[in-house]
Amino acid sequence: MGRSPAAFARVCCLLLLVGVAFSKTVKRDVKALNEIKASLGWRVVYAWVGDDPCGDGDLPPWTGVTCSQQGDYRVVTELEVYAVSIVGPFPTAVTNLLDLTRLDLHNNKLTGPIPPQIGRLKHLKSLNLRWNKLQDVIPPEIGELKKLTHLQLSFNNFKGEIPRELANLPELRYLYLHENQFTGKVPPELGNLQFLRHMDVSNNRLTGTIRDLIRNTGDCFPSLRNLYLNNNQLGGGIPEQLSNLTNLEILYLSHNKMSGTIPARLAEIPRLTYLYLDHNSFSGRIPDKFYKHPFLKEMYIEGNQFRPETVPKGSHKVLDVTDTEFLF
Repeated sequence: MGRSPAAFARVCCLLLLVGVAFSKTVKRDVKALNEIKASLGWRVVYAWVGDDPCGDGDLPPWTGVTCSQQGDYRVVTELEVYAVSIVGPFPTAVTNLLDLTRLDLHNNKLTGPIPPQIGRLKHLKSLNLRWNKLQDVIPPEIGELKKLTHLQLSFNNFKGEIPRELANLPELRYLYLHENQFTGKVPPELGNLQFLRHMDVSNNRLTGTIRDLIRNTGDCFPSLRNLYLNNNQLGGGIPEQLSNLTNLEILYLSHNKMSGTIPARLAEIPRLTYLYLDHNSFSGRIPDKFYKHPFLKEMYIEGNQFRPETVPKGSHKVLDVTDTEFLF
């Protein structure tokens, strides 16, 4: 008597599940995770039990390790080991986990540089190393991570220039480089990133001008919504072509060495919501267009040299003019 198609399908499904349950993790990933385990210390090791990081028999996968089926084997696709006070250099063995899509080692005490082998992680979409003690320059090989959408390197001790190779990341959407020791200019090539929404390079030692960063063409930073350039050493004025960033919502220029007048065209950015100009050397007056802007909620101008009539009576905008040096 023949079996029905439904029964046959159930048997096949059961066999598939049994095969997955008994499939092993690819040896390359097992070796890499055990090398990482040996270098991370007891805070992680106590939760990493068994020989197979993806789980073996009754043992579950190691904490923070996510695996996926790939053919007859399992591979490690995510590694999240954060806020456990890992001490020591960046674990180079991580770069042998070639199927990683997510790497999160934030809020630890990692030191030393990011190894150039980071470029091997061709499937990586999210790299989060913020709140560590990492040092040295960012290796140019980071530009080889073509699928990267989120890059978080803030609150470390990185130095040197922001690598131009970041412009080679076509899928990048979020770039966090604040609270480091970067010097030099922000690479204008970053303006070619079609999907970049958020860029924070604040609290570094960056120089140059906004004109160096923003090209005259209208396709520069086409998706950018939030731009944080504050607490650096930027000079020069605000160029009119900044108004070409039509998706901009937050512009943070505080605590730089900028000067000149505020161009009226800046108020033509349709969805500008927060504008921080404080603690520079801007002068002249704030164009009236800003007070009629439909979305602008807050504008900070203190610590500059604006004329006294720059603040109209009855303005509905939140305008902080504390310690503003008015020129008469």
